[in-house]
Amino acid sequence: MGKKCQITGKNFNNGYSVSHSHKRTKKKQYSNIQKKRIWLPETNSWVTMTISMKALKSLYRVK
Repeated sequence: MGKKCQITGKNFNNGYSVSHSHKRTKKKQYSNIQKKRIWLPETNSWVTMTISMKALKSLYRVK
């Protein structure tokens, strides 16, 4: 599986790389995707997920 978050589904953004002469070439702007082990208390086990760091931050945010 490629660089895609398993929770939010975000993968990459299309953009342009602009040179000094204003020549534009296509590029991909990837989000911060990492493999992390997440503890699931309902199943009492660890799960390895490919997740964006913004989704990980929202998982452990104190309410």
